[in-house]
Amino acid sequence: MINLFNTHIETLSVHRVGNKSRNEAIFLSEQPYNLNDEITPLLKEYFFKPFRDKEENYFQFAHDVDLDYHEMYKYATEIFTNPDNAHEVSKNITKHLFEQSNHPHIKNGEVYVTYLTNVSIDNNVVDAIGVFKSEIKADFLQFEEKDTNLEIILQQGINLNKLDKGCLIFNYKKEEGYKILTIDSNRYDARYWLEHFLSVDAFQDENFKTKKYMKLVQDFAKDVVLPAEDKKEEVMFMNRSVNYFAKNDEFEETNFLNEVLDNPDLIPEFKHYKTEKAPKYSIEDVTNFPIANAAVSDARKKIKNIINLDTNIQIKMDFVNPESAEKFVEKGWDEEKQMYYYLVYFNKEQKS
Repeated sequence: MINLFNTHIETLSVHRVGNKSRNEAIFLSEQPYNLNDEITPLLKEYFFKPFRDKEENYFQFAHDVDLDYHEMYKYATEIFTNPDNAHEVSKNITKHLFEQSNHPHIKNGEVYVTYLTNVSIDNNVVDAIGVFKSEIKADFLQFEEKDTNLEIILQQGINLNKLDKGCLIFNYKKEEGYKILTIDSNRYDARYWLEHFLSVDAFQDENFKTKKYMKLVQDFAKDVVLPAEDKKEEVMFMNRSVNYFAKNDEFEETNFLNEVLDNPDLIPEFKHYKTEKAPKYSIEDVTNFPIANAAVSDARKKIKNIINLDTNIQIKMDFVNPESAEKFVEKGWDEEKQMYYYLVYFNKEQKS
């Protein structure tokens, strides 16, 4: 969980990178940009807004041999160790980005490297590095008085409502490769920013594990529980699963399966499904982990608790009170009509 409300931009360096395959140049500013009270709040909103609006999927620098050989890890460590040298290191960061800018689709643009202080992450106040890139230019009109008329002047510039690419590198969890957030609004070459420039892997903390395991459970419900049982049991299985995550601080797989699977025959099915699908979720050996409440809340919003019937009727289950569906909803088969039915018990209708 991050909070950028009190974050301060200590230094800002602005450079430009071209596309190497088109023989476009790189431009490195000799001095850091001199921030003022007029431009600073605009830049903070431009840089930070995409991260406030985005789901927090963290990454970390990764290298096959050792992090000491990782370019961006090395540059980040240099800045965190000696912030006064941030501008000189920003030139190396921009050169590194330029070296990756050799695909024909990659657009030229301005690069902003910032050293940030008073950043809150996981209830810790740390410093951070922001690397941002603007690529798409927008047309806008300027007006100039000329004699007795207003002249229209067409110009191009950056739309401050949309950041094209960016990352925040937090001075946190250094041994694991720092904790990183990244965005890429123009995914014309998805590997350029994330893999080639940043070279990161998913940060496998409790938030990652909770989110991935709940996605595994959701897919198992759709692929196995629904065909083996019915739609009601799929919804109820997800209902019990969500409530297990919501009421426990620690996840333990055996306990989870015994609690949420009414049909014991589905337990080996789940273990087989997890083994078969695990690489997709990056949780091959995960059986115990602390549960991240924020990830549970996010997952709950995305899980559908509605049974849609082909007679244009919907039955909505309650994730807060799952025992109601267990007690008061029954499924049956009507021989005369040759149709399934749901029988719902209640005492009185609630006022909406």
